[in-house]
Amino acid sequence: MGKVEELIKELSPELQREVEDFVAFLLEKHGKKNSRAPSLEWAGAIQDLKEHYTSVNLQHKIAEWRIGGQ
Repeated sequence: MGKVEELIKELSPELQREVEDFVAFLLEKHGKKNSRAPSLEWAGAIQDLKEHYTSVNLQHKIAEWRIGGQ
């Protein structure tokens, strides 16, 4: 990494800022993904509704929403 730093030091301050911006872009684009496991705290949150709706009912409702309620 020392060679990269030496090369950057040879650049003008304006070009150093461009390098900094580009590195920030690369980090954002290829940065670490969220490595935490999902908490799933919401699991079972609507369990009381299972008496009123089936998965098939919900699938039909979602299909209606996708096509605009036609």
